[in-house]
Amino acid sequence: MRLKSAIWVSAYLRRCSIEGAYAVVRRRGAEEAGSIFVKIDRMDGTAELFGPAPQTAFDERLPADRIFIACLAAQPAPEADIEKYISREMRFDPDIWIVDVEDRAGRHFLDRVVT
Repeated sequence: MRLKSAIWVSAYLRRCSIEGAYAVVRRRGAEEAGSIFVKIDRMDGTAELFGPAPQTAFDERLPADRIFIACLAAQPAPEADIEKYISREMRFDPDIWIVDVEDRAGRHFLDRVVT
């Protein structure tokens, strides 16, 4: 069984705090199953964006895990490009979560990122 999005985001915020990165929920999505996007602001005008991986990335043994993928092919990218991508996603799906993390080193703290 997969964790509710709200619980996952809460745990992720705590993880970022423990690691010394500032993280906030910019947009609160659907409590139960909203898609989660994580923007990593590198504080130099660039950022990275991670979102839900397609279903084909899931291992049959771990169907309940959240797996993330880089949303843009070349990351880090200019913040303007990241914001355009986020705007498109919000128009497509109004139930998404957006978590902003500020970390100069670009650490994302996501357990599973596929390429």
